Amino acid sequence: MTTYRVDLRSDTVTKPSPAMRRAMAEAEVGDDWYGDDPTVNLLQERAAEVTGKEAALFVPTGTMANQIGIRLNFSGAGHLIAAEAGAHVATTEVMTSAALAGIAFRTAHSPRGMTAELARELLEADTYYDVEVIDLLCAENTLGHTGGLVMSVEEMRAVRKVADDAGVPVHLDGARIFNAAVAAGVEPIEWTREANTTMFCVSKGLGAPIGSLICASAEQIREARRLKILYGGAWRQAGIMAAAGLIALEEGPKRLHEDHERACRLAEAVGEAIPGSVDLAQVETNMVLVDTEAVGLGMIETIERLKALGVGATHEAGKVRMVTHLDVDDDGLALALDAWRSIAADAAKEDR
Repeated sequence: MTTYRVDLRSDTVTKPSPAMRRAMAEAEVGDDWYGDDPTVNLLQERAAEVTGKEAALFVPTGTMANQIGIRLNFSGAGHLIAAEAGAHVATTEVMTSAALAGIAFRTAHSPRGMTAELARELLEADTYYDVEVIDLLCAENTLGHTGGLVMSVEEMRAVRKVADDAGVPVHLDGARIFNAAVAAGVEPIEWTREANTTMFCVSKGLGAPIGSLICASAEQIREARRLKILYGGAWRQAGIMAAAGLIALEEGPKRLHEDHERACRLAEAVGEAIPGSVDLAQVETNMVLVDTEAVGLGMIETIERLKALGVGATHEAGKVRMVTHLDVDDDGLALALDAWRSIAADAAKEDR
């Protein structure tokens, strides 16, 4: 197992805070299968409140939350879901959708994810062959594959209008919706009210160790509970996890701006060390994408060099990806910057 001096692979690598650990140890619990875990129920009520939905369901992972949310709007195998080509549901989760529900996707690329223009294109009726039927339109905010770009509230409203005109519901993958909200200076409900179903993760920027919430109407959440059991997610005394989720939901959004600020500083410094490697205009939240071709290094080679220097990073869209989070402080940022400067200096020597 690799031990990183600073781990920028994802905001999922955070450790629970002392306050979370205390809350987890002291949590009042029950059996969530029967719906009588009071801490889980409280987290679900709070999630429904912040998203403006009637009810919510606490599940182990973001993928499970998305898959349940999709199924709540999907009439059956043999139909399609419309999504931007790089969306998490249409890439990382595409095999999950196929395996669990026989779901396929109609996609097209857009540099800023789902837009009203793209929605019109994807929802255009198949009048010639009359075979392709779209059951659902999926949007994502923030956009992970583009480095955490924010889908504006105005765009979300426009997308919803297109979907309404086509008679198609909307699912919002809001795994990092709180990052989007902090960056835009609005509440998450400004986006979530425009979706029939939505999900968000407490285990990413908000800092909880486990869990996501699927939010929808009360009737849909009744069906979501059934699907959760079918998918193997009927955990028992999950209040231990929900206790950390409650703290994450309450305290996490207050400090996300720090992650965004550090991501900007990281991007600026890497861009100075390796000119042309970072598009600063793309750094809107807590992600930084670095094009290492600027110093003649391959993406994987760069990640390995960072790893050797104690810095964790991963890749996205052919670039090195780094994600700031609550476990990355200024000292960690300095370590990462030193590693990048060292790599840039070594690359310059090797190029001679």
